[in-house]
Amino acid sequence: MNRLTSEELREKFLKFYESKGHHIIPSASLIPENDPTVLFTTAGMHPLVPYLLGQKHPEGTRLTDVQKCVRTGDIDEVGDDSHLTFFEMLGHWSLGDYFKEDAIRWSFEFLTSPDCLGIPVEKLAVSVFAGDETAPRDEESARIWEECGIPRDKIFFLPRKNNWWGPAGLTGPCGPDTEMFIDRGYEKCSEDCSPACDCGKYIEIWNDVFMQYFKNAEGKYEPLKQKNVDTGMGLERTVCTLNGCKTVYETEAFTNIIAKISELSGKHYDDDEATTKAFRIVADHLRTSTFIMGDPRGVSPSNVDQGYVLRRLIRRAVRFGMQLGMPEGFTAEIGKVVINQYAEVYPELKQNENFVLEQFKLEETRFAR
Repeated sequence: MNRLTSEELREKFLKFYESKGHHIIPSASLIPENDPTVLFTTAGMHPLVPYLLGQKHPEGTRLTDVQKCVRTGDIDEVGDDSHLTFFEMLGHWSLGDYFKEDAIRWSFEFLTSPDCLGIPVEKLAVSVFAGDETAPRDEESARIWEECGIPRDKIFFLPRKNNWWGPAGLTGPCGPDTEMFIDRGYEKCSEDCSPACDCGKYIEIWNDVFMQYFKNAEGKYEPLKQKNVDTGMGLERTVCTLNGCKTVYETEAFTNIIAKISELSGKHYDDDEATTKAFRIVADHLRTSTFIMGDPRGVSPSNVDQGYVLRRLIRRAVRFGMQLGMPEGFTAEIGKVVINQYAEVYPELKQNENFVLEQFKLEETRFAR
């Protein structure tokens, strides 16, 4: 497997899909413009819903991007090895253009080609939809994977909770997906060991969603007039896996932030379990808060909607920062590190730097009061 930085993975992914006729589009705002059912952009497909439903996209029917995402549903889990509230999602789309055949073959090429991720075929496993009363078993995806070179015993048919995506809100486009995993070579935990287990043998790095249905307000699934492909590869998790890191916090996405927390607190990331957890929460929450406030449609902390979530993130970071003995004004200091690290990829952070740092100082003062 090729060891890659976040920057190298972004570049390889976009160039690969550009070579397959996709137009590179910029990340949309973290604050959704066309979906009142959610507070933040939670997935790469979110900003593209109108086009997945048939509206013509100005850049054509094949698109690729790196989308900023925020998910705060499991905020209390942050501090463990894998949960993040902000992440980057590498994606490509077919808006009524190609479907399963091309999507899967290109995924296989990107995963295994020495010029891309260079993952040996024997280290891969995939899952496909097992079928239920709303949609049939996905034998077509299984056949294509097998033709690519994935052995049948590494192709798992799993139920809806594992291999169905969407909709992102209460209603919208959705469909079966096929997910791609690294097999870490551990012994099977049981006869039924599969990517659905929590045993750690398989780590998911990518999924291809085949949007064939629209879930309406009554909860019924209607066939979409336009079949689409939506695909998402979590940047942080993939870099972590390729580089053999134990957690995302060991990747270069977090090393500068964690070094700054260490400098300000006088403590070390791995001093003990409680310290490690506090470091992770401070790093994650302040990275996310910087992106929310630095967004082109950025918000400030408040008691409603996005502002309430932002306030909760900052205050939780301050609480854990106090446990670490961080000095007053530390949130803005961490904010500066995040801005400098990502300014080249997301120039809006630098453009909104003064606003971001001012909001950190104000919220920290309010909370201390």
